[in-house]
Amino acid sequence: MELYFTRHGKTEWNLERRFQGSNGDSALLPQSYEEIKAFGQKVKYVPFKAIYSSTAKRARDTAEGINRVLAHPVEIIYTDKLRELGLGTLEGQSIDEMYQKYPENLPNLRNHLDRYDPTPFNGEPIESAITRIETVVADAVSQHTEGPLLFVGHGASLTAAIQWMTGKELSQLREMGGLFNSSLTIVETGEPCKLLPYQLKVWNETDFLGNDTKPEPLL
Repeated sequence: MELYFTRHGKTEWNLERRFQGSNGDSALLPQSYEEIKAFGQKVKYVPFKAIYSSTAKRARDTAEGINRVLAHPVEIIYTDKLRELGLGTLEGQSIDEMYQKYPENLPNLRNHLDRYDPTPFNGEPIESAITRIETVVADAVSQHTEGPLLFVGHGASLTAAIQWMTGKELSQLREMGGLFNSSLTIVETGEPCKLLPYQLKVWNETDFLGNDTKPEPLL
């Protein structure tokens, strides 16, 4: 079974370089709706059985925008378990300012998740985010005898969870970088039991968005 993943469209806080975790949220940029539409065109004829989306508005708007473009729209199932990594008191704060405040720890969020410690700002452990997303994916796979399925989520949590589900260790989860907004990632489950690890087929594809360059994701 093929499992498709995308990160929500770019938001105002993404543009302003602000942390946007599980409780923070901001509106999608006007250009993001065109990129969401482009993603929808890319997967227009994929016979999805369902879409699973984070309950955050930026993800809901992305999922609904994609669904409107599909040749055969499907049910969207919303779940808190697909929300972004909880960043505690960092949410809404300037990324640059917080990197100055936590210079030894915060770079680990992008580069060394095995060393990342969220306790100074009351954040969520990365293992917790991975577990809740893995649970959603496993339950979805078990409920649908045939795929494919689409999951709409967030940069930090989806990056870590996808890499974990394909067999990477905690220290390796950021080796391929973070997910871009409105990018396409595809993994394939094993047969017949569909147990982990899954096989990574496509990672972080953005060619269909029509942009020449992509900045490194902030999370």
